[in-house]
Amino acid sequence: MKEHESIHLVDDEPALLKALSRLLRSEGFDVKTYGSAEDFLKKGKIDRPGCIVLDESMPGMAGTELHRELLGRECVLSVIFLTAHGDIPMGVRAIKEGATDFLTKPAKDTELISCIKNGIEKSRRLFAEQAVLNTLRERHEALSRREREVMEHVVGGLPNKRIAEMLGVVEQTIKVHRGRVMEKMGAESLAQLVLFAERLGLTCKPAV
Repeated sequence: MKEHESIHLVDDEPALLKALSRLLRSEGFDVKTYGSAEDFLKKGKIDRPGCIVLDESMPGMAGTELHRELLGRECVLSVIFLTAHGDIPMGVRAIKEGATDFLTKPAKDTELISCIKNGIEKSRRLFAEQAVLNTLRERHEALSRREREVMEHVVGGLPNKRIAEMLGVVEQTIKVHRGRVMEKMGAESLAQLVLFAERLGLTCKPAV
């Protein structure tokens, strides 16, 4: 069993879930099954890389609705649609919204397994990127209010002297805050600090 990979099958057809589970477990995957989108939201654990093989047309929440819900939660699982009620426009929208693949039933076993392997590779990358982002968020939250303010001005391109004038302190104080920001954020250069700010989605105060 591939301990670091989970395949989540979400479909309201018990026979299909059983058949797909048997196929994927024979390939060594850890497989979980859910009879509805709501069931997945209640029981599904997103704690490691993997894929969701998702039907579109189900009672209650549709597959596309679940996909959008997961996007809002910054889900790092790849989504592969497997549906009998899809069309080209639906598939195009799903791919544009971040789905890895859009397959129609019945899909060939080899095609599905290939898509899942590609999805796992994508999920691994997303999982690693999310871990880095979480670390940056924790570091940023550890900054004091003044350190965050100085960071915004620094990545916006302002020199220490100008920041000091704006904040009503001496330049040496800004140098101290700037050094602490660099240390706490784990940045080795200004360029790297700017990159961290971009990754965090911070609004940098431009140089004036």
